[in-house]
Amino acid sequence: MDIHIIKSVVVAAVLGFMIGMQRSIYHLNHDEKSFAGSRTFSIIALAGYMSGLINKSYSGIALMAGLVTGLIVLLAYYFKVARSLDKEANEIDLGSTTHFAAIATFLLGLLVSLGLEKVAVFTGVLVIVLLEIKPKLRKVEARITSQDINAAVLLLAMTFLVLPILPNRMIGPYQLFNPYKTWLMAVIISAISFVGYAAIKVFGHKRGLFLTGALGGMVSSTAVTVSLSKIAGVKRQITIHVAGAIAIACTFMFLRVLVLLFIVNHALAEKTLLPFLAATFAGLGYTYYLFKKAPRYELALSDTFAKNPLQLSEAVKFGILFGIVYGASAFVRTKYGDVGVYVVSFLSGLTDVDAITLSLAELAKQGMLAPVVSALGIITASVVNSFVKLLIAAWQGGRRLGLLLFIYFLITLGALGTGLLAVGLS
Repeated sequence: MDIHIIKSVVVAAVLGFMIGMQRSIYHLNHDEKSFAGSRTFSIIALAGYMSGLINKSYSGIALMAGLVTGLIVLLAYYFKVARSLDKEANEIDLGSTTHFAAIATFLLGLLVSLGLEKVAVFTGVLVIVLLEIKPKLRKVEARITSQDINAAVLLLAMTFLVLPILPNRMIGPYQLFNPYKTWLMAVIISAISFVGYAAIKVFGHKRGLFLTGALGGMVSSTAVTVSLSKIAGVKRQITIHVAGAIAIACTFMFLRVLVLLFIVNHALAEKTLLPFLAATFAGLGYTYYLFKKAPRYELALSDTFAKNPLQLSEAVKFGILFGIVYGASAFVRTKYGDVGVYVVSFLSGLTDVDAITLSLAELAKQGMLAPVVSALGIITASVVNSFVKLLIAAWQGGRRLGLLLFIYFLITLGALGTGLLAVGLS
C-alpha cells in the first residue's frame, strides 16, 4: 500500500480521535452523555476520507455521504431534544456543539482525501481550541457590553466604509492635508488602543497592578501614570507597586512606537529598532526587579484607562491632531529645516507620542523628510513624553515614587541613547 495513503488515513483518524476525546472529556466532567465518543469521531473522519476517495471514481458520492452524515447527526440532536422534554430529563443540555463538531470532523476527513493535509490539521487544531475555550469564552461574554459591540462595529465601519471613499491626495491651500492618510492613522491608533482595552476586559484589571500597567500601557501609558500616581499619593504603602506598574506601562510605550513604525514605515522601524528594543529590555529588567521586590497586592482600580477608547469622537480628535502635526511638520520643515521638525517633536511629546510618530514616519515614507531626521524627531518626542510622565508621577505620587521612576527613566533613556549611538543616528 502507498505510504502516502497510510499517512493520510492516520492523519484523518487522529484528527477525529482528538476531537472526539475532547468532547468525551467535556461531557464526562459535566456528568452528561454524548452521542459520540473518540472512536465514533474517528470513524466519522474516516468516512469523510473514504467518501473523498470514492468520489474520484464516482462523482457525487462525497455529497451523498455528507448529506447522510448530516441527517444522522440531525436525528441524534432531535432525539436529544425529545429526551429533554421528559420531566425526568429536564437537566439535559440542549447545546449542539458536539453535533456540529461531528459534521466538521467529516469535512476534515474529506479535506485529507483531497490532499489538503496541512489545511485539515490546522483546521482540526482550531476546532479543538474552540471547543476547549468554552468556559473562558463565557467569562469574556459576561464582560462584554453593548458599548463594546458598538465600538467593534465602529472600527469595522471606520476601516471598510469610510476609509475607501476618502481621497488619497494632498488638498488644501498649501497641499498639506491628505484625508485618506489622516483617517488611516486614526484607524491604526484606534485599533491598537482597542486591542489594549479588550485585553483589560478579558484579563480584568484586578489581577495586580503590574498586569494592569502592562495592559493599560497598550492603551495609554500617560493615562496609566496619571491614574496610578493618584493612588500612590493616597496609599504610600504600595508606592513600589505603582512604580512597577507605571514602569511597565512606559516600557510598552516603546514597543507601541515600534509597532506603529513597522505598520507605517518598515524601513524607518529598522533604523530605530535597536534604540527602542534596548530601552524596552532595560525597562523590563528594572520592572522585574520592582516586581520581585514588591509584596503581592491586588487593587480594584477606577475606569480611568479601562474606558473604551474606541469612540467616534476620540477617532476624530486623533485624526485632527495627526493632521495638525503632519501639516505642521511638513510646513516647518520647508520653512525652517530640520530644526523646525525637532521643535514640533518636542512640543508634540508634551502631550502625545503617537501622532508625531505616525506623522514623521509618513513624511519619511513619502520622501519629504530624511529618515534620520524623522527617527531623531520620534526619539525626541519619546524622551520629552517620558520626562512629562516623570513629573506627573513625582507631583501626584510623592517623592519616593518620583525617585523610583527617575531611576527607571535614567536606565531606559540611557539604553535608548546607547542604542542611538550604536546605529549612528546623528
